[in-house]
Amino acid sequence: MKRIATAAAGLILLAGAGAADPVFGTWKTEPGDDGNFAHVTIADCGGQICGTLGKAFDGSGKPIASDKVGKRMIWDMAANGGGKYSGGKIWAPDRDKTYSSKMSLSGDTLKVSGCVGPICRGQTWTRAQ
Repeated sequence: MKRIATAAAGLILLAGAGAADPVFGTWKTEPGDDGNFAHVTIADCGGQICGTLGKAFDGSGKPIASDKVGKRMIWDMAANGGGKYSGGKIWAPDRDKTYSSKMSLSGDTLKVSGCVGPICRGQTWTRAQ
């Protein structure tokens, strides 16, 4: 009986280790300076968290063509536990700037912020799917 309990505990630990991070998925950004917004897909990239711009939309929600689609927006982000992420970079397509970044996940909202020197900005994204 003890062997069965030990084996079951081991299987539970293995299942948990392979579980997807809750931040993984598609997120809708807030409109940028240009009035457009995007869907960003966040996934695992070699043990780090990254995000790629998947679709672009105008202010009314109509899909638009953009040369920014397919570009990486988030890279080298690390999960710190408790819905906190840090150590990564984020690229803001509306300003074509890259910021040192951190993120905070709460349910279906993701607060993303970044700084270049003393200049910081942030957005609250919502889960798109």
